[in-house]
Amino acid sequence: MKLVRAAALAPVFCLIALAHAPSRAQEAGYPAKPIRVIVPFTAGSTTDIIARAITDKLAASMGQPVVVENRAGAGGTIGAAQVAQAAPDGYTVLIHSSSHTVNPSTFAKLPFDTVKDFAGVTPISTLPNVLVIAPSKNIKSLQDLLSTARSRPGSLNYASSGTGSATHLNAERFRLQARIDATHIPFKGSPEAVAEVISGRVDYYFSPVAPVIGQIKEGQLVPLAVGSPRRSSILPDVPTTAEAGVPGSEFNFWIGMMVPAKTPRPIVQKLQAEVAKALASQEVKTRFAAVGADAFLLTPEKFDAYIKDEIESNAQLVKAAGIEPM
Repeated sequence: MKLVRAAALAPVFCLIALAHAPSRAQEAGYPAKPIRVIVPFTAGSTTDIIARAITDKLAASMGQPVVVENRAGAGGTIGAAQVAQAAPDGYTVLIHSSSHTVNPSTFAKLPFDTVKDFAGVTPISTLPNVLVIAPSKNIKSLQDLLSTARSRPGSLNYASSGTGSATHLNAERFRLQARIDATHIPFKGSPEAVAEVISGRVDYYFSPVAPVIGQIKEGQLVPLAVGSPRRSSILPDVPTTAEAGVPGSEFNFWIGMMVPAKTPRPIVQKLQAEVAKALASQEVKTRFAAVGADAFLLTPEKFDAYIKDEIESNAQLVKAAGIEPM
């Protein structure tokens, strides 16, 4: 009787095996064509700089072109939506920043589910935001800034690269922990924010290091502190905001890789392994050092968990700061 049942089921097992065979063959031969990497910010942005540093090595290692496409707009949600809707085959990849975990709280409605529609591959790097101010303000330390803010409540203002951006959230965490009153002035992007701070029309800005390292070296901007949990490798003498007297004000700005949620795990794991290989190369280390970036690597499973935790903590920060969803 058992032999009869086994014989009857044999065609079914064959059909199942055949159904999975093409998928497994595709995974084994991945990549067999160019990979498209969507960066949801403009060319020359910090995320774009990191993406291009890593994709150059990925292309050489994987034997296929890895092409970066900038799809900027709406806080990174336009490019992210394009990836969420793409075929889950490993040929459309997202390299995004930590604003990905802020957007669920700052947008009333998103065209995707931040958790369910993406699978994390790995973070790639962390880059500290540095609190910069113009020399004309005659403020030489973070304590000077705090003294000014507390002696004249509401008199200071600060820039961001947009409401809900990582630069905004960093400034809000600092403001709340420092217990100061200052006015937020959002701009379309980092270049505009930096220009207004240099002119003195805006008091300070938590800028990514890359866009302002030149102005810092030329004396056009004074770095008071970095907003990250640890000091910047490119600004080793600049204290963190916690070291300078505002504990609990750290904000970790990262850039990472994601793919559509149903991408086969072998492909996700291969991408993670390729990123790890690229991060270990001297070429990428040199390019990262030039913009003050540090390598940051996790397994896909740990990155997914990290993203979920950040969504929750950023939701609490957005609520505490009184930021209204757009």
